[in-house]
Amino acid sequence: MRYSRIVRSAWVAATFALACASCTACTREGENAPASHATGDASSSPADRLANRDAGSATSAEPSTLFGAPTAPIDLPPDAPPKCEDTKDVFLFVTPGTAWTGAPLRVMAVSEKPIAGELRITAAAKGRAASADAAPLVTSDVRHGGPPYFFVAEIEAPRAGTYDAALTQTACDAGKGIASKKVTVAAFKPTAPNAPAETEGLWPIHRTWNRNLENVYSAWIEELFDAPDGEMPSWPALHEVLRDKKRNFLFDHLAAGEDSVNAPIVRPDCADLPYFLRAYFAFKLRLPFGLSECNRGGGGVAPSCKAGVMITNEEPPPKFDEKATAVKVFGTFLKGTLADKAHSGSARQPFDEENSDYYPVPLTLESMRPGTIFADPYGHVLMISKRLPQTPERSGVLLAVDGQPDGTVARKRYWRGNFLYATQRELGGPGFKRFRPVMRRSGKLVRLDDDAIRKHPDYGDVSRDAAKLDLEGFYDKMEDVLSPRPLDPQRAMMETISALEEQVRTRVKSVENGRKWLDSAKTTASMPDGPEIFETSGAWEDFSTPSRDLRILIAVDVVRGFPARVARRPERFAMPGGHTAEEVKVELERILRHELETRSVEYTRTDGTPFKLPLAEVLARHAALEMAYNPNDCVESRWGAPAGSEELATCRAHAPAEQRARMETYRAWFHERRRPPRK
Repeated sequence: MRYSRIVRSAWVAATFALACASCTACTREGENAPASHATGDASSSPADRLANRDAGSATSAEPSTLFGAPTAPIDLPPDAPPKCEDTKDVFLFVTPGTAWTGAPLRVMAVSEKPIAGELRITAAAKGRAASADAAPLVTSDVRHGGPPYFFVAEIEAPRAGTYDAALTQTACDAGKGIASKKVTVAAFKPTAPNAPAETEGLWPIHRTWNRNLENVYSAWIEELFDAPDGEMPSWPALHEVLRDKKRNFLFDHLAAGEDSVNAPIVRPDCADLPYFLRAYFAFKLRLPFGLSECNRGGGGVAPSCKAGVMITNEEPPPKFDEKATAVKVFGTFLKGTLADKAHSGSARQPFDEENSDYYPVPLTLESMRPGTIFADPYGHVLMISKRLPQTPERSGVLLAVDGQPDGTVARKRYWRGNFLYATQRELGGPGFKRFRPVMRRSGKLVRLDDDAIRKHPDYGDVSRDAAKLDLEGFYDKMEDVLSPRPLDPQRAMMETISALEEQVRTRVKSVENGRKWLDSAKTTASMPDGPEIFETSGAWEDFSTPSRDLRILIAVDVVRGFPARVARRPERFAMPGGHTAEEVKVELERILRHELETRSVEYTRTDGTPFKLPLAEVLARHAALEMAYNPNDCVESRWGAPAGSEELATCRAHAPAEQRARMETYRAWFHERRRPPRK
């Protein structure tokens, strides 16, 4: 069951419910980072032996006399009481496009304001406006998001007739502040949209992008990838998510079976994922869509886009098929034109490149809403899916999803080990960005430039301020934005350790996939030359882990360097009284050692037996992880098993000597935590 708190009707049923193409930089594990990301001493001496082999992951913090009770909540000001907001600040959206008795009737109320209230669907009374006193068929008082904030209500099996959907506000006087919309449910299934004729565009345009529809887009993204706090779900492919009517608020919105019987196969990689979702939303709602033609840069030159060039949905399909349906034509567009043209360079265009599909936004909670992307400087792209505000018990959390070359889509949380940043001009413009709205001007579809966005009443959030930040300045700013109140240093470190643990567990899955492949492989995976080990295709891309391992090495440095970071920025932390920053640093280092020794991961050896590794041992093997990404090596070697150890005794495969020799020459990239320049 999707994680949702929708309250459903009492008189209806009670349940609710591509191939990776051009993005060669979107490897299975993301991309890489320069030496400046290192925040700890990566050359410290590793432990020689495993410790606490049978210990599981820690469930509570190490007791500390310096910090007192580690679970004591930080002091946060109370939320402001709700206000009675103007109804013009609420937008009610109904799906399907033409409501009918064979599909659930769903209503979403979205707003920029943190409205407290209840979304109701009632049987309409002829000649009367929606009333707060009318008995509702379904209600929902659970507010999601923020901003945009939204409520969702559903009648799973509506009867033919007219309904009133209304959001009532608890802060308003009776009969005041009610935003309402009348909905007619037809008795028969509406006609599916026609496929485009040979000279017609991919789909017609019936709406214009505006703040309300951008808010629906954000809310739809959040609903699509939602899960209980703390869970990091993954899906085999994007179409698995879109076909889940419990998640997909727009399920079969066009009544064309586009998410059910006629659903296309959709497997975007990381750069394709935001484009696929934006195009999908535009196709469903008949909105304009455009795609720039950009390059990836290289040879010391930043990526760029062609001026005045944009592929839009008003262009006919490249190949006309008179038997194709509208859904099939759209699916072909996704897997063909869109997958071919969108790539890692599309997202990391320089901040001043106004021919790009994205524009940079301020580092504020208001701008980092679901649907906003994060382009890292080395080619990986993530899309924000949800924000969780800072609470007395934890820091603020930013959640994002990304795609992988094998089609997998997964959710992960923001932290320095996942969201990489750099400032070299030749890498382009990394950071948070939103799609430029595509609008009609003088009869032609155009993307808005920065000045037009700045002046548009529904947007106005373009900002190049991130370009002024150095590496530490970016991460300091993000820390301030996500957690504006001082953090408990012990709790903040525990969250960082947990983030590293998640990343290591994700590597367990990737290496396990490689073990299964190696067990049945008939030939050795070819190893690319030089920087192409990070950007290639075939078995190497699917089962090697150079980018993931480099990210984990960076994450190791972040965790090791956390106590020093607290000492560097004591004003950001709720420091215990009567102790110096150095004393706090020493105590954090002690707690860190304890946590790493008591948390563990488990991998499957070549012979199928499990083997447990404490996180302390994973960190101790940082040098071995610099040479652990080759899928032709046994799984034991890929986890850095020491020579002559019992752990390594089950190993049955080794990468060819020639490949190992080349890996040795590439080792400096991993040791120095830096990405080699693109050829």
